[in-house]
This record gives sequence, structure tokens and C-alpha cells, in this order.
Amino acid sequence: VQLQASGGGLAQAGGSLRLSCVASRRPWSSYAIAWFRQAPGQVREFVASIGFTDHNINYADSVEGRFTISRDSAENREVLQMNSLKPEDTAVYYCAIKRGSSYSHLSGDYEYWGQGTLVTVSS
Repeated sequence: VQLQASGGGLAQAGGSLRLSCVASRRPWSSYAIAWFRQAPGQVREFVASIGFTDHNINYADSVEGRFTISRDSAENREVLQMNSLKPEDTAVYYCAIKRGSSYSHLSGDYEYWGQGTLVTVSS
């Protein structure tokens, strides 16, 4: 399974970016896709996730109300819409997939990862 994350770039504080995650295949009938991020010198942290079977959606407190994760069924991809960006959102963003649609914020639960896309937010 290969995951391709795209859409990163440079934005000003208060601006928006839209990330996309495309999976070469979905190896399980039930799965969840999540976005994580890793800032320089920091540990990778959970951002948001969406379950396939029940659209179980969860967000980190730091992005709740600003970011929206969704599924674009027509394009077979997951999208992370990021609004009201802050400089502290600067990081490499990764999408990942795990078996089962239940929520997990633990990176170790996710089996396949994309290569990451860099988001830089200037103040």
C-alpha cells in the first residue's frame, strides 16, 4: 500500500491550505485514515482521523474547529482542510492508514504511511 500526501506549501497566518491523501489501494474493508504532523525537533503528533465504515471523525485539541477531515469518494482520497492557520501548525504532515475504523491517536497503530508534505505558516 502506498500513500501519497500532497497539498503542502507556504501560507500566512490566518490562511488556508488543503492537503490530500491518496492510497494506492485500501487493503481492508474497514480502515481509518489519519493525519499526523511532525515539527522540527518535535515528536510526531496526531492531527485528525476518519473511519471508513462509520466516518468516525476525531481531531487533536490543537486543531479542533480549524481543521476538517473528510473523504472525497469521487476522487477516492481523504482531504484535510486547514483554516485559520497558525505558525505553530508548521510541520511535515503525514497521512497514514490502519486496519479497523475505530479511533486511534497512536502512530504505532497505523501500518502504512505516506512520505509527508511540508506545511509552513509564516507570521
